[in-house]
Amino acid sequence: MRSDDTDPVDTRLGARLAELRTEHGWSLEELAERSGVSRSTLSRAERAETSPTASLLNRLCAVYGRTMSQLLSEVEAAPDAVVRAADQPVWQDRASGFLRRSLSPPHPALRGELVEGHLTAGADIAYDRPPVAGLEQHVWVLEGALRVTVQDAEHHLGTGDCLRMRVWGPTRFRSAALEGVRYLLAVVRP
Repeated sequence: MRSDDTDPVDTRLGARLAELRTEHGWSLEELAERSGVSRSTLSRAERAETSPTASLLNRLCAVYGRTMSQLLSEVEAAPDAVVRAADQPVWQDRASGFLRRSLSPPHPALRGELVEGHLTAGADIAYDRPPVAGLEQHVWVLEGALRVTVQDAEHHLGTGDCLRMRVWGPTRFRSAALEGVRYLLAVVRP
């Protein structure tokens, strides 16, 4: 059951996830089969009884053919052409130590977006598939060190280093610095 301290973003996100499932005409069981996420976890996320993790959202984005920024922008108000720093949406996955700030003004007709990521020291996020197959990503480390695994290739990035990749399979982002890492992620849908 929801408590009074439920994050309003989680509430709107849960409602949008339920809408997407309904739009596709899927039961919770069907979505569980397609995403590899348990029926109970999906149900709790849709009712905002739990804050979804980055990994869970990635699996759902893959099923629905959206990037995480697209999904998160769908739960925000219609954007202006400029998003002021104070108004940039921030989403946090406390379980994994990941903080994500959407820098670009969202727009459904545009293919590119900028995201600022923060991983706490020791944070490790693994995605079993891209949200959209063939997604182009550029990772530029602003502070700290980051290990990025793209399928079977591991890349060690330090401050100022930039990695360009096309994502077709699993990826993994790991903080490799004692103070954590801050990076810019440019995402371009195919």
